[in-house]
Amino acid sequence: MEYDVLKSIVDKSNNIVFFGGAGVSTESGIPDFRSADTGIYNEKNNYAYPPEVILSHSFFMEHTEEFFKFYKSKMIYKDAKPNNAHKALAKLEEEGKIKAVITQNVDGLHQMAGSKNVVELHGTIHENFCMDCNESFDLDYVLNSPEAVPRCNKCNGIVKPKVVLYEEPLDSDSIEQAVKYIRNAEVLIIGGTSLAVYPAAGLIQYYGKDKLVLINKSSTPYDRKANLVINDSLGKVLGSLIE
Repeated sequence: MEYDVLKSIVDKSNNIVFFGGAGVSTESGIPDFRSADTGIYNEKNNYAYPPEVILSHSFFMEHTEEFFKFYKSKMIYKDAKPNNAHKALAKLEEEGKIKAVITQNVDGLHQMAGSKNVVELHGTIHENFCMDCNESFDLDYVLNSPEAVPRCNKCNGIVKPKVVLYEEPLDSDSIEQAVKYIRNAEVLIIGGTSLAVYPAAGLIQYYGKDKLVLINKSSTPYDRKANLVINDSLGKVLGSLIE
């Protein structure tokens, strides 16, 4: 029943925006942050600090080597492939239905699936830059660095991932783009996010129409504001739209 309602909404609109969180990529084998059993924040690890401390700007500056040890082992899943959710969104964009994908993820799987218009609120692991001379580097450069802390091959400055860490502001251009797409959207589909992380979660307030769809395995603080709530696998739900 809910699937039919969603299909009807999608069939009738050519101005859909998708807003997604970590749950979009869990079916690709990338753990989210807060799940009770598999979330990065809840799993037992051998690090002296909790993940939210390690992934902060101040920790990066003060304990850079420790940061990269955690980052390379817990934040990068080089072999991950797009799942049915990523593929469905790319297909819907190709069909002219989805105008933009706004993501809190840094894994680049939306682009790998074929999505062209992706707003990455928290940056991406695939872009890295020298903190001294601003030279750009790809993910392989960081992963293949002979040193624990990757260094620029031009000036020897520290190479930092273009990922937004705790204590760092979101990129203002990305926020601006996201607000514009959400504000102008006829349909807003939100998937795979607990809507607990701000300022990203606050972007939803810019949507003022009556086709707000929430797809998440568990409930969210915004469920009562939604016009349609589906508690199910994102890959299954979105995949059904292109079958």
